[in-house]
Amino acid sequence: MSQTMSEVIPQTVVPIAGPDVSSGDEPDWDRILLAVHDLITEDDEPVDNLFSETQQRLLTEPLYSSWTTVGRPFLAAANVGVFQLMRNPGIVPDVLLSLDVEVPKDFWSKERRSYYIWEYGKAPDIVVEIVSNKEGGEDGHKKDKYARMRVGYYVIFDPLGELMPEMLTIYRWNDFKFERQPSSQFSPLGIGLTLWEGLYEEKHDTWLRWVDANGQLILTGKERADQEHARAEQEHARAEQGEQLLQQERQRTERLAEMLRQLGKNPDEI
Repeated sequence: MSQTMSEVIPQTVVPIAGPDVSSGDEPDWDRILLAVHDLITEDDEPVDNLFSETQQRLLTEPLYSSWTTVGRPFLAAANVGVFQLMRNPGIVPDVLLSLDVEVPKDFWSKERRSYYIWEYGKAPDIVVEIVSNKEGGEDGHKKDKYARMRVGYYVIFDPLGELMPEMLTIYRWNDFKFERQPSSQFSPLGIGLTLWEGLYEEKHDTWLRWVDANGQLILTGKERADQEHARAEQEHARAEQGEQLLQQERQRTERLAEMLRQLGKNPDEI
């Protein structure tokens, strides 16, 4: 369960007037830059529980380790502020995924530390909120705020059934509002979600995981390494088995040659 910036630190809203297009005015870039520097992008408050923190990692790391089929630039992040307007407050989703965006190489400058919609040119394609208790507002004010941002898909993962009747609820932006989507596949993006029961970082639980366009799990870096190691061991075992068969064939040939010699025949002339 993430919090909005206003829930963490009270802020004064700083309105930014746009340029007067009709009069031909240029944007006041100095004022805009000053406003960005006034934004609270980090509050340094630990608000997540261990399950949520682990789940967030499971929804970001595999995309960078194994999502090789997408062929499109993307940004996946956890607990990063999203700002729709050049003013506080922003909102901090547990996980966001945005495709076809130019990811900055320099994360340290204030202008690039958060997800500013006016900088990226679009709202995130997918936002995931993990429900930890009944106080987070995931199906209330947070959903309304993501709808105003026009987030493509809004996912609520409620592993303990605190708020929602189902563990996984997905909304799709359509006709200026969110509507429920029964499918957990996001076809335009070539990705989907699934509930997966298994062991992750030594903890067995039901986890929310990404799948590719074919419904196959997008592996973590460790799973991919384990898979490659197992494949290498299989190849090594096959190579050893082949060598053993070759050695057996050589021994059989030698025995046949010896039998021919005992019969007074030269095996090289046969």
